[in-house]
Amino acid sequence: MSVQERKERERAVRERLIVATARELAEQQGWDAVTTRRLAERIEYSQPVLYSHFRGKREIIGAVALEGATEMAAAVRAATAAAEGPRERVYALARAYLDFATRNPAVYDAMFQLDGGLPYAQDDTPEPLKDAFAALLECLGEVAGDGVEPGLFTEVFWASLHGVATLTRSGRLPPEDTEQRVKLLVDRLSMV
Repeated sequence: MSVQERKERERAVRERLIVATARELAEQQGWDAVTTRRLAERIEYSQPVLYSHFRGKREIIGAVALEGATEMAAAVRAATAAAEGPRERVYALARAYLDFATRNPAVYDAMFQLDGGLPYAQDDTPEPLKDAFAALLECLGEVAGDGVEPGLFTEVFWASLHGVATLTRSGRLPPEDTEQRVKLLVDRLSMV
C-alpha cells in the first residue's frame, strides 16, 4: 500500500469517527451539545483536524443525514421485502419509517429538521437522499391509484408519515394511537 493510500484510508476512518461521535452525542444530549470543541475532545483530535474534514457543524449534520438516509432506505426495503401483497408492504413501510424515526431521533432531525446544507428534490441532491425517496417510491408507486403521479403520491404519503413522527415525538399526538393512525393512513390513501 502506498503512503497516499494509507493517508486516504486514515482520513476516511477519521471522518467516520467524527460522524459517529457527532451522532452519538446528538442522540444522547441533543444537537445543541454537538460542538466542534466537544467533538475534538471526544475523538482526541484537534479542532483544526475536524475542520480539515468538515467546515463546521452544518456539514457534520449533513453527513449524519446522509448516513441516516442510507439506513432508513435499507430499513424500509427490508420491511417491505418481507411483506406479502401491496397493502401489507405499505403497512410495513409505514411501520419501518416510524420505527426509524423513533429509534433515531437525532438522525431523523438531521435528515428532516436541521439545516445540513443538503439540497432536496433537486438535480444535485446527494444519492443517499435520492435512494431514500426511491425506497419509498418503490412501494408506494404501486398503490398510488389510476391517474395519480406516483412521485407526487409518495411525497404526500411521506409528508403524512413525517407529520405522525414529529407530532408524536413532540407529545402533540399520543403514541398509543400510532397504529390506528397508520391503519387510517394506509386505508385512505393507498388504492389497493
